[in-house]
Order: sequence, then structure tokens, then C-alpha cells
Amino acid sequence: MDTFQEIPAGQFKNKCLKLLDEVALTGHGLVVTKRGKPIAKLIPYEDPKPLKGSILYQGDVMSPIEEEWEVMK
Repeated sequence: MDTFQEIPAGQFKNKCLKLLDEVALTGHGLVVTKRGKPIAKLIPYEDPKPLKGSILYQGDVMSPIEEEWEVMK
């Protein structure tokens, strides 16, 4: 489980650009707090994984099947 450094919103506002660079460089996220309560999480950006090759075709899933189902009570 990742642990995030917490920073009050006022400090985040004053150092926003520097903190963004830090998160990008280190890969460690931040939790922005307001009055001690978490309000936002800043995490490093990751390119989405391509979906090509991740889907398995199982045939026609829309047509009715010819199998009886038993209802359990």
C-alpha cells in the first residue's frame, strides 16, 4: 500500500508548481488536506495501457441460450 505525504491546502497553493514537478520526478503522490481532512490526492500520471489484445471473444453473448436455469430460493 502506498503512503502519501500530506500537505495543507494553503502550502499546496503556495508551492503548487514545485510540488507537481516533485511528484512527476519522484513518483510519490501527495494528499492535500483542509483543516486536517484529506480533500484531494495528487498522483503521478501514467499512460493508459492499450486494450488491444486484452479482450477475449467468447462468441454471441446476445442470443438466448437453450439451457434451462433453476431458480434457487
